Amino acid sequence: MANLPKSALLTEEHVALFVDYYELTMGQADFDSSKNSICTENYFARAIPQGEYLIAAGLEQVIQYILNLRFSEGDLQWLQSSKSIPEMSPRFVDYLRNFKFDGDVYAVPEGTIVLPNEPIINITGNSIDIQIFETYLLSVMNFQTLIATKASRIVNVSDGRTCFDFGARRAHGRDAAILSARASFIGGISATSLVIAGRYFDIPYVGTLAHKFIQDRFSELEAFRDYAMSFPHNTILLIDTYDTIQGAKHAVTVGQEMKANGQKLIGVRLDSGNLLELSKQVRSVLDDGELEETKIFASNDLDEFEIDRLLKSGAPIDGFGIGTRLATGATLDPISGNSGVSALPGVYKHVEKIEGDKTIFTLKMSNDMAKSTLPAKKQVQRFTDPDQYYIKDKICLWNEVDQGGLLIPIVEKGKLVYDFPTLQEIQIQTQSNLSHLPNKHKTLYQPATYPVILSEKLKNLQQELISEKQSNAS
Repeated sequence: MANLPKSALLTEEHVALFVDYYELTMGQADFDSSKNSICTENYFARAIPQGEYLIAAGLEQVIQYILNLRFSEGDLQWLQSSKSIPEMSPRFVDYLRNFKFDGDVYAVPEGTIVLPNEPIINITGNSIDIQIFETYLLSVMNFQTLIATKASRIVNVSDGRTCFDFGARRAHGRDAAILSARASFIGGISATSLVIAGRYFDIPYVGTLAHKFIQDRFSELEAFRDYAMSFPHNTILLIDTYDTIQGAKHAVTVGQEMKANGQKLIGVRLDSGNLLELSKQVRSVLDDGELEETKIFASNDLDEFEIDRLLKSGAPIDGFGIGTRLATGATLDPISGNSGVSALPGVYKHVEKIEGDKTIFTLKMSNDMAKSTLPAKKQVQRFTDPDQYYIKDKICLWNEVDQGGLLIPIVEKGKLVYDFPTLQEIQIQTQSNLSHLPNKHKTLYQPATYPVILSEKLKNLQQELISEKQSNAS
């Protein structure tokens, strides 16, 4: 019998193997040498792909993973028989068999505005355990934070107009599509076209019709009438299959028929051509047909820069469907017009360990300052002016801040102590947080740098460790 096709998609049963190889080799080496001390790892972003802020997203999925991570017998047997790790000892396999996280997680809530080098998640626990989390945590947090931030920039320039996520078919895989819809909603997107995201996350889902629906009928007018008959209270017509202006006129015909029946044509959608000029012409056709309340929606390779250009040029567009550049977080050079798929350079770094009653602080040094790290478990203080606008952040040593820090307890001694909000509540909190960030940091073009400073104690500790390491190296 021929081999049956495989889905090649991750299941919860095998999620424990969503690790990079070195996390297991280091784990066994630590185990063999009895070096499994209590450590703290810190997740942060080194830089921002575009703009001056990030929206933290993905924490809920990370915590679900951490609290439920178990190695199945099938996975353990595979690891022992794998030629890639021939030295994996039965004792280390037993360690993995009994894996259960019993440490602490402190993090900023989803929807929090964060800046480069600021701790977003601190995880404290056995060294072997917490290093296993690295690949999954980075995959989830980097992607969702990137997309939530992109969505917030799009929503900001849309100035109150409706924005939809149309990105599933252009996302980098099934899981990326679902998580993109989630992160987009956190960033302020109103709804998604992806139905499963509605099922999983209670995100409103929307849709119109495709060109195929129109091409499959004798005429565009017939297609519009058929669709309006099936969805009389939710009709948005795609009008650019053949000729956009003629499509708008057909939409007027159907809209007037709907009005006669006490119904309403919600809107029309443009998906190609010169959106600026076409939207103006279509608005005129709709208004002349006494459909002043019918909205114009636009899609077609949109992002924050193109939406900003359209609106500043006077395009009478009421809503946007954003696909590729939202679901991939693609950046755009507004001067050259060149775009590319982006990635958030978030990292997960070892910052301290406990040996006996002593805490040993660690850092990474590099000639490339962007690759150097800050030592120690850290907290962030955020300062505001009398009007509650954010004015600066301070990264501090953990024991410098008694209360009011951005990172809060999520897991303590392996137990969840945080009540996760609904996605709708996260979206509301995100918008509240953004309202406190001055506009000069949110503008698309040459945004002002948001001040992030280090406490004197943290700066002194960093310099002491650098001097110590340089002295030991000489």
